[in-house]
Amino acid sequence: MTTTPSDPATALPGRPPVVDLATWQAARDALLVREKAHTREGDAIAAARRALPMVEFDGTAEVVGADGPVAFLDLFEGRDELVVYKHMWHDGAPHQGQCEGCTTTAWHLKDAVYLNARGVSFAILTTGRWEEVAPYVDFMGYTQPWYSVRGVDAPIGGPMGYLTSFLRDGDRVFLTYSTTGRGNEPVNGSFGLLDMTPYGRGEAWEDNPEGRPAGLAACWYWRSDAEGKATWGPTSRPVPQWSRPGATPVETLGRSGHHH
Repeated sequence: MTTTPSDPATALPGRPPVVDLATWQAARDALLVREKAHTREGDAIAAARRALPMVEFDGTAEVVGADGPVAFLDLFEGRDELVVYKHMWHDGAPHQGQCEGCTTTAWHLKDAVYLNARGVSFAILTTGRWEEVAPYVDFMGYTQPWYSVRGVDAPIGGPMGYLTSFLRDGDRVFLTYSTTGRGNEPVNGSFGLLDMTPYGRGEAWEDNPEGRPAGLAACWYWRSDAEGKATWGPTSRPVPQWSRPGATPVETLGRSGHHH
């Protein structure tokens, strides 16, 4: 029997219409046409990205990591390509006071083994002082290499919150691509999965059918207090830090305000 949204026996307020499998499949097939067009356009954009020109810069500039100062060139680890994430940093803030957006991006990039297998190295850069960065990396359990680029000029340093790609040719180093904002989303698998669910990300900007749960501020689910309540207040911290076994809550941030 085919059911319709107007059928009081099957309609569920605030949820997708209830239909039979054939009706669902027809709607799914229609959407698939648009999805395939989106994929092909994405492929074309990726091709244009690969065709971008590049900028040479001094790869001997020093950054500071677990082994002390090293040349930026060393971050390639002998490979020809390098991708970095530039993690924002709030000087003097405790671990739970660091950027919730950068935290979730870095959390999704904890293992670069498949990048390495493709000849691509990965590192996280930040403007924090290494003496502050090192204990944060240890607390979060990150296994990828982190480096302080404090005082280093762009494209190594500069504004944070970016994904940036570099190419090496011997001792010569080149900037090839950089993106920020929603351009960072491809590395965050949680976004992709949420976009496949009927309630989506639960953010106010989304175009949702009438009756769906009201959206909140962008990325509200990244930060909460110990009870899971969405907040950017003094008792909050990035959700992955609350959820980690053994993480010790800190009730105050020791600084004024948040950057969101």
